[in-house]
Amino acid sequence: MTKRISPLLVTLAIIALTAAWLLWIGREPICKCGYVKLWHGEVVSSENSQHISDWYTPSHIIHGFLFFGALWLVARRLSFGWRLAIATLVECAWEIVENSDAVIERYRTLTISLDYFGDSVLNTVSDVLAMVLGFWLASKLPVWVTVALILLFEGVTMWIIRDGLALNVLMLVYPLDSVAQWQAGR
Repeated sequence: MTKRISPLLVTLAIIALTAAWLLWIGREPICKCGYVKLWHGEVVSSENSQHISDWYTPSHIIHGFLFFGALWLVARRLSFGWRLAIATLVECAWEIVENSDAVIERYRTLTISLDYFGDSVLNTVSDVLAMVLGFWLASKLPVWVTVALILLFEGVTMWIIRDGLALNVLMLVYPLDSVAQWQAGR
């Protein structure tokens, strides 16, 4: 008798291994401030990306939307669970890269994130869970609602904090002085 590997267990193992790796390389488990908040809304702050959710949480929900769409296109024969495991692996790989010293320094020098020293492990796990939520929502919502939510999330974060997933990627890959000045409020 052969036992099947559960995609849910694989997904949970990927998240746990990511958290363990980040702890091993010295990332803070929680905010250095010593407490945990459900929401931290101040972007230019040493507590940004340290708590459960913040202005970048919607971008991780968008990751889930995008991963669901991409995997539906290229791997729709796989079960929902295995596609979620793949999406989680990609999200966790990004979180590990994002929390590398090289990428942290790039964020600090090329974006408005001068006080950014990496995510806490709590924030990383929360970001991955936000991606899982987005993935699940994309499986349940009509495509037009998912697209509307992407536009809403991006529009609101650009309007309120002058950042979002699209600007974050742009400034990481191809930084523009005009965008950096706009983000800084100049």
